[in-house]
Amino acid sequence: MTVLSAIFWGVVVLSLLVMLHEGGHFLIARACGMRVTEYYLGMPCKLHVAYKSKKYGTEFGITPILLGGYTRICGMETLGDENLAQVLACVQRSGTTNASRIAAELSLDVDDVIDDLLALSDCASIHALGDGGKGKEALETYETCRRDVHMLTEYDRGHNFAAQGTTEAGVARPVDDPADFLRSEQSHTYTGKGFWRRFFTLVAGAAVNIVLAFLIVVAVVMSVGYETIVDSNVLGGVQQGSLAEEAGIQAGDALVQVDGVACSNWTDITAAVEQALDKAQPFEVAYQRDGQTYDTMIELPEDGSATTIGVLASTMTSYPDLLEASQMAVSYGWLVAKAAVELIMPQHTIEILNQSTSVVGISVMASEAASSGIENLLLFVAAISMSLGFMNLLPIPPLDGGKILIEVVQAITRRPLSPKAQIAISYVGLAFFVFIFLYALQHDIVNFVLD
Repeated sequence: MTVLSAIFWGVVVLSLLVMLHEGGHFLIARACGMRVTEYYLGMPCKLHVAYKSKKYGTEFGITPILLGGYTRICGMETLGDENLAQVLACVQRSGTTNASRIAAELSLDVDDVIDDLLALSDCASIHALGDGGKGKEALETYETCRRDVHMLTEYDRGHNFAAQGTTEAGVARPVDDPADFLRSEQSHTYTGKGFWRRFFTLVAGAAVNIVLAFLIVVAVVMSVGYETIVDSNVLGGVQQGSLAEEAGIQAGDALVQVDGVACSNWTDITAAVEQALDKAQPFEVAYQRDGQTYDTMIELPEDGSATTIGVLASTMTSYPDLLEASQMAVSYGWLVAKAAVELIMPQHTIEILNQSTSVVGISVMASEAASSGIENLLLFVAAISMSLGFMNLLPIPPLDGGKILIEVVQAITRRPLSPKAQIAISYVGLAFFVFIFLYALQHDIVNFVLD
């Protein structure tokens, strides 16, 4: 039952956060006028359940591989070559065709035509019927998309298929100026947008996670409150098996003197105990209980290992206002962001990884948080959401931060980074990402499974 509980809560927490993360990408991409063909919870898989939106054209679905999710934004993988416009125009003239026929008609290499068709399909400018089969890409059929009178597809904002002049998928619809039509098509994709729209689309997922975590922390802290130390000499508790317990001290006692030093509050107690322990000799403590004053000796171990006597301060529940709760959430966010940055600093990488966890640890801790109350579960969700947000902003492809880095480099140099350079950077980033995942996974297996 414990294993099933861990799996259940791990899936629930991670799926929720991934869905919201990808939802951020989806909403901003749509707001920026980009075509979005798929929004899925789970990794790509032939086995899936999906629903196609008539309003957006987007296919919303879920797969059984609930280890992530993705939003397919058109134009993020587009390559193609100088023949892209002519290949698109050829499909528009034919209605349905394949790479072999296009290559013969335009006197082009069939492999180049296949690459162009894949790029156009990624832009949702044409539709692949998927009837070629493995190794028969040249025979795979592509068709035109359904378009309204203004050549808008189902993925474009403002399309109106009810108006006269709409053509169905697979119907020929020639264009007068192939180059102009291609530019119009690319204007609806990621690559056809300016730097800031691409930037906000990339950062949106992490922003949703961070904002969600902030709101949860503020709401929980304001409603449940948090424990604060009362600066009093009345003890809130005594640790079991501690030196203080062995000396007969109990919770509720008021320490009035430690090693001859008068104590009227918790600050006095901590200072006096520290000084007494530094002497490495037994010392006397005076305390009051039920109006009576008692004296007792704190006996220290001979090896000098004592660093505390085991007394705990009294606490009270404080309920912060909105400003104070917000400050607490921001402070927590800063700690998470600092840890994320230190992860890619070689001198801190292993230290941070030893404090990190994988999907195994997240699942176990999610189950424990759920069993200890709704407020603990919400705070755990906030912690994971905050970590997921800042981790995704690290400049490591294939994370969002890595893609942002590439966009910044291209904006500074005023020219696109070559596909080879992007692939090389992605491989390096992927190798580092896999190392992090495997290290955290084995760390969790040792801590949560073997133990």
